[in-house]
Amino acid sequence: MAYTNSPLVSYTKLSPNHSGQRTHSIDRITPHCVVGQCSVETLGNVFLPTSRQASSNYGIGVDGRVGMYVEEKNRSWCSSSAANDQRAVTIECASDTAEPYAFKDVVYQRLIELCSDICKRNGKTKLLWLGNKTKTLNYTPKSDEMVLTVHRWFANKSCPGNWMYARMGDLASKVTAVLDSEVKPVEPAKPTGTIKAGDLVTITGNTYYGGKAIPGWVKKLRWYVVEVSGDRAVINKDEFGRYAIMSPVKTASLAVAGTKPAEGYRIHTVVRGDTLWGIAKSYLANGARYTEIVKLNGLKSSVIYTGQKLKIPNK
Repeated sequence: MAYTNSPLVSYTKLSPNHSGQRTHSIDRITPHCVVGQCSVETLGNVFLPTSRQASSNYGIGVDGRVGMYVEEKNRSWCSSSAANDQRAVTIECASDTAEPYAFKDVVYQRLIELCSDICKRNGKTKLLWLGNKTKTLNYTPKSDEMVLTVHRWFANKSCPGNWMYARMGDLASKVTAVLDSEVKPVEPAKPTGTIKAGDLVTITGNTYYGGKAIPGWVKKLRWYVVEVSGDRAVINKDEFGRYAIMSPVKTASLAVAGTKPAEGYRIHTVVRGDTLWGIAKSYLANGARYTEIVKLNGLKSSVIYTGQKLKIPNK
């Protein structure tokens, strides 16, 4: 197959420490902890000497930038397992220097974005965390599946640290949700009935749009509608702003309880290569204010996709 590299890369320093072109197609991703809150430049210098005998395909620095050290077409030396590295894209992530080797939020959110991009470019529509070494290594992924593995399965190491290890399932679910939203986009349609974006609604039905039961605590609250397409309405924040669930419900299962007050914001349509950090820097003159965009739009992560419309706070 023809291999490509991530467009999220902002720094490249190719390491000589690799085995040349892979002998297995990519169907795994292996996140690692660096054990240091370092930059992508520092990682590049670490992997540059041949005496180091180590490398990774990508690295995420402490500021969330992405570096590339071994192209995806080549096998890196990262997981203490030749078999795993032949089929995995390996990612070193800046972390604390002591257990549980926690990542900063900007690093974790970029990891979600990078894994989503890796899956998309390699033709995968879901990322799996099976949570068990034996089960994972004996599992043959379907053609549209990518599987998560960890370094500690192949060596006497903590990597990726207990902080990240506890979030592997969350990483898999968030990446799969991004892939699902892009593979199955909702086509614009005129709203039906009386429900429209901005309405405050109560839930009169018992199931979400896809048929899953709506929890009792969700039905007890009133929610703002963020989007309506045909008979599908997406409810976002509750009226007090305590919860944000971004869940689709049939319009017939909602009743209008009020209208959301007007908010001061601008709309940005996401284009290829956009990141929340970059959008915040462009509109708000400070990339760190991306968290305000996340909150305003009720996002569950900083992963965004081409064509998505985002509310940007006024300065």
